[in-house]
Amino acid sequence: MQYKFLLALAAVAPLVAAHGKIAVVQGDAGGNGTALAIQGAIVPGAGSNKETEVDTTVFKSTKIASNGLGHTSGQGKNKVAMIAEAMALSGSTLPQVSANGGSISGTFHIVTTDGAGPLKAVIDSTAKGAFAKGALAKVIEQVPGKNGNIRPDGTVKQRSITGRALVKRAANVDRDFPFKVEIPAGTTCSGTANGLKNVCLLKVANSNPAGPFGGVIAFQVAGGKAKLVDAREAEAEAEAEDEE
Repeated sequence: MQYKFLLALAAVAPLVAAHGKIAVVQGDAGGNGTALAIQGAIVPGAGSNKETEVDTTVFKSTKIASNGLGHTSGQGKNKVAMIAEAMALSGSTLPQVSANGGSISGTFHIVTTDGAGPLKAVIDSTAKGAFAKGALAKVIEQVPGKNGNIRPDGTVKQRSITGRALVKRAANVDRDFPFKVEIPAGTTCSGTANGLKNVCLLKVANSNPAGPFGGVIAFQVAGGKAKLVDAREAEAEAEAEDEE
């Protein structure tokens, strides 16, 4: 796996993958949450790279509509059961989204220079990490960046530095940016997690080959009967790629 390869290199050279993580989220109809594997009581949200990057989720594929929940260096492979940890941090109510069309909004913390935007999003209505058959969601408030890169001062670079990012330590950014994802009207959630029914998962990530980086958010919808449109109809090149 690319991320493990980079970690191995880091042991003998000053290399590090950059990071951007979802610190906190809210639903338009109430409720709060964090991304899976966020360790708010242990890992600081702001600070140096080595202190803040350990709970950043890294995905296998740059295609947003690909299977799996990603992993972190701090806890390894992400699991649906981590919803319990997220709720312990943020309260007993998952983010709630209006059935007639709502949104998930939150804070995206950019740790290093290639952990930036723009972001993409996809919904898994089964809450299993089956994003390859999920539904794309529109990011209506974006995190700045170009190809996942940003300057240390938070301004956008005019060209990609992806190639250099693999041979030079990514600079610390340590900045928060708001983001917002539109949840289509009629979205139906059928998943069960942490004793809760009617659960969906929302994957939000950039497309930087050094990661990609982002997170997975659990949420609920009250009502709604329409089925989600298969993401492959909107993103033909997105093939089911299992991270298991």
